[in-house]
Amino acid sequence: MQIKEISLPEKVIGFYLDSGIEHLYPPQGEAIDKGLLEGKNMVAAIPTASGKTLIAELAMLSSITKGGKALYIVPLRALASEKMDRFLKFRQIGIQTGISTGDFEARDEWLGANDIIIATSEKADSLLRNETSWMQDITVIVVDEVHLLDSPNRGPTLEVTIAKLRKLNPKAQIIALSATVGNAQEIADWLKGGLVLSEWRPTDLREGVYYADTINYIGAQKAVAITSSDDGVNIVIDTLEEGGQCLVFESSRKNCVGFAKKLDRHVDKLLSKQERSVLDKIVDAVIETSETEASKVLAQCIRNGVAFHHAGLNSAHRRLVEDGFRENMIKVICSTPTLAAGLNLPARRVVIRSYKRYDSNFGMQPIPVLEYKQMAGRAGRPHLDPYGESVLIARSYDEMEALFGNYVNAKAEDVWSKLGTENALRTHVLSTIVNGFASSEEGLMEFMSATFFAHQQEARNLQELVEQSIAFLLEHGMLQQEGRLRATRLGKLVSMLYIDPLSAATILQGLEKAGKLTDLTLMHLVCSTPDMKQLYMRSSDYTMINEFATVHKDEFARMPSPFKSIEYEWFLGEVKTALFMIKWIDEIPMDEITAQFNVGEGDIHAFADIAQWLMHATAKLAETMEFPGTEKAYELEKRIQYGANAQLLELVSIRDVGRVRARKLYNAGLTSVEALKNAGVERIGQLIGPKTAERIMHNIMGSYQTGKIKGNGFAEAVYRPMERLQRTFSDFDD
Repeated sequence: MQIKEISLPEKVIGFYLDSGIEHLYPPQGEAIDKGLLEGKNMVAAIPTASGKTLIAELAMLSSITKGGKALYIVPLRALASEKMDRFLKFRQIGIQTGISTGDFEARDEWLGANDIIIATSEKADSLLRNETSWMQDITVIVVDEVHLLDSPNRGPTLEVTIAKLRKLNPKAQIIALSATVGNAQEIADWLKGGLVLSEWRPTDLREGVYYADTINYIGAQKAVAITSSDDGVNIVIDTLEEGGQCLVFESSRKNCVGFAKKLDRHVDKLLSKQERSVLDKIVDAVIETSETEASKVLAQCIRNGVAFHHAGLNSAHRRLVEDGFRENMIKVICSTPTLAAGLNLPARRVVIRSYKRYDSNFGMQPIPVLEYKQMAGRAGRPHLDPYGESVLIARSYDEMEALFGNYVNAKAEDVWSKLGTENALRTHVLSTIVNGFASSEEGLMEFMSATFFAHQQEARNLQELVEQSIAFLLEHGMLQQEGRLRATRLGKLVSMLYIDPLSAATILQGLEKAGKLTDLTLMHLVCSTPDMKQLYMRSSDYTMINEFATVHKDEFARMPSPFKSIEYEWFLGEVKTALFMIKWIDEIPMDEITAQFNVGEGDIHAFADIAQWLMHATAKLAETMEFPGTEKAYELEKRIQYGANAQLLELVSIRDVGRVRARKLYNAGLTSVEALKNAGVERIGQLIGPKTAERIMHNIMGSYQTGKIKGNGFAEAVYRPMERLQRTFSDFDD
């Protein structure tokens, strides 16, 4: 089907023609034929890089040019940024795009001025909770990666958000984009939509298994030259010698880094002089961003054309790696499977060095077929590669046969709702009542009947869990029952703060019981909530953490008996996590924190985002309930945001002044914005470098000129946006 044949305004057709898109892919044409542009709901379950996003674009543009508005829901902030970059091009035809992934309290009414709004599922849920007015104007809802309904962490929120949006906007068109899953028709039936189910790809995908120096495909083989004793190295070098790039998936961060270091001396020999020059510039950017030991290891790998990518890297490093790979300067990325989750980063060949993943309950377990298909689907760059290849590695003939049966020739698993637990339901029962979608148990069950869980099973299977959730919320003063269910002031606040009601109850009980409120008291309190991920307790941690807990026992609002082994072990995990965050706000160097707690720089920021969000909630709860600790919690919120002592808060609030630079300036007597202004660029440059000094002074003076530095000198205009939690740990699980 030709693009000019479809019923869209001339300016839209012209835009795509000018972009070089003249023909639609077969799945895109099928979506048109099944009513995409007539407002019909649609599920597109097709492989990676087969044109899913264009299907969504056509539906959005069709509606927007008729006066509508689109909401584009994604699972990850990184994916939101990627879509924002893509949709900004629509400005050429007068269509504006906005993005919101952060502060869960904000109503973000300003976003309503846009035609397309991109949000994570959690942010979309929070906008509904805060009754943002423009949500009622949505005419097209796009749900990207809808197969994540199957995720225990993200699935319940996504599912309830879809149900709320359908109830709020019953006439809105829903476009659900999915990987090829076993029960795509069931998802389409739930959404009362058409289904586009296809295995078609613009670039041929050859799935194979490497064994005995040969990549074995169905009906074909390819010999691989031996340059190393490591099979993975041989497969990668074979790719590069043919002019391709390679993505290597590993089961752990440690293996990612180790294999990247092993590869770099082999890849280095294949680089041109021009490529080395560009790579040196990327290396400089890596070091400028962070000078930790991990940064130096990454920089050395990049210098030789190789990189590793996992959630332990900070966001700037991840972006540098991704951009370097897209520009074909970095030839190989060694990654954990997180890279397969949404980001558009294809390569000629994908190598899956391990098809097993560690599970804390069951040890090493085979990955799901869907995860394998997501990784394999990254192979083959449309219009650049003649084909793509995915390669599993077998160590015996029997294992090779098993890998063909279990992965290459296998179908992806069905998607199953994960809404059926009290932990998942509790927060959504409260928000459903707060927003007026229900005011009784019967009303709640009617609302739940619109969920995917109810479609797959029966709504009555949720009855007992709904009753338990209501009882909990009544007991803790978040609901009242006066003929009907009504949210209390506390219940409304908890819903607005976007925290688990159990977290709110834990915080309030802790504030009430605590004898004295120290930094550790409040930090442990937020680390003891179900919303806070816990650091893993290694066997070597127990003695030190136990001694620390014993010394500081008077500072904990709750400390179980050591004889209650399971409860006490969990408590020690909370203490370790709290100590981790205390080190961060006490300005302990990054390298020391990463070494002591076996984490990456990205983990520190991810944990800090969550702790900051929960500390903000603690301050709001204390203030509302008139409990002690409000001022200290607000101060800790800012300290967690910047990783600094209280005395540095004014300095770190300035753009481009992090905690390390702020400490240098403070120790030199430049302790405030006013002091920096008076010191001048030359004096500041002597301490932190002339270029940085110029940027900082520009930020300060720009804020003064616009009148946005007020009162106590805090540079309100240059506060970094509070990027609070996305409430999923997918970004740093691996």
